Amino acid sequence: MPDAAHPDANMPAPDEAALGFGALAARLEPLGGGRFRLDGAAGWMQGRTMYGGTAAFIAYSAARLAFPDLPPLRAAQVGFVAPVGEHLEVEVVMLRQGKSVAQVETSLICDGAIAQRTLWLFGAGRESNGTVAAAVLPDLIQPEDSPRLTANDYTPAFTARMDMRRADPTAGSPPGTIRRWVRLKDRTGLDPVGELVGIGDALPPGSARAMVRMGPISSITWALTILGEVPETREGWWLLETSSNHMADGFSSETLRLWNSEGVEVMHGLQSVAVFG
Repeated sequence: MPDAAHPDANMPAPDEAALGFGALAARLEPLGGGRFRLDGAAGWMQGRTMYGGTAAFIAYSAARLAFPDLPPLRAAQVGFVAPVGEHLEVEVVMLRQGKSVAQVETSLICDGAIAQRTLWLFGAGRESNGTVAAAVLPDLIQPEDSPRLTANDYTPAFTARMDMRRADPTAGSPPGTIRRWVRLKDRTGLDPVGELVGIGDALPPGSARAMVRMGPISSITWALTILGEVPETREGWWLLETSSNHMADGFSSETLRLWNSEGVEVMHGLQSVAVFG
C-alpha cells in the first residue's frame, strides 16, 4: 500500500529499466531447500520499505516455484513485520498438503531478520454444495470514461508503473473510502492471480481521507480471499477500493475490495493499518 502521506514517498519516478512483476519473478534465484534470493527490486520501494503488493507477489511467486503443482490460490494472510529492502531471501515451507487443500508458509528475510510472513491457502475445485454469486457493482463507469490521475509530491514512485483512473465510491459508502481503476503498464509473464496479489494493495488506506494532518501510514496485516479460480478482466483493468471501518488510537481497520471490468467482485480483504503523526 502506498505510504501516502510519508515524506520519504517524494521520490523520482523509477527508471524504465526497473523490473516489472513478471521480471521480478523470473529473477528469483533458487538456493535449495525451499529458499530463494532476489537482488534488486528497483522502482518498487516507498520510502524505506518495498510496496506491500510487490513483497506479497514475490512471496507468492516463490511459493509457486517451490511447489509448481499447487492448486489455485484461494486466500492468504500477510503479515508485514518489518521494512522489506530491495535485496532479500524467501523461505518457503509446505505446512500441510491434503487431497484438495495445501497450506504454504513464506518468509521474506532481510538482513537476517523476518520482514514479512504469509500463510497461503491453495485449494483444488470440487463439486459445490450450493453456490453464492459474487457481488456485482451497478452503474459501473469504465476506466476510459474516468479521469486520469496525475502524480503529486506525495505519490509513491512505484505508482508510475501503473495506470490509475479516478472512480467515485458508490453513494452511501463510508466517508473514508477511496476507489480507483488500476492497470499495470507491464503485465508480461503474469498469471491472473499473481497480478491481483501484486496490485491488490496499491491504494492508500481509506483512513487517509480522515487524517487531520499529514503523517506516515503503514500496513500491518492483510487478509485476502480470491473469489473464483481464474479472474478475468478487460485489458488489464481492475477496480480497487479501500474503506476504513474504524479509525482510532493510531490504528485503522480497512476493507479492501477488487472488481473486474464487468463490475464482478474478484477479491475481498481486510487490513490493519497503523496511522502515525
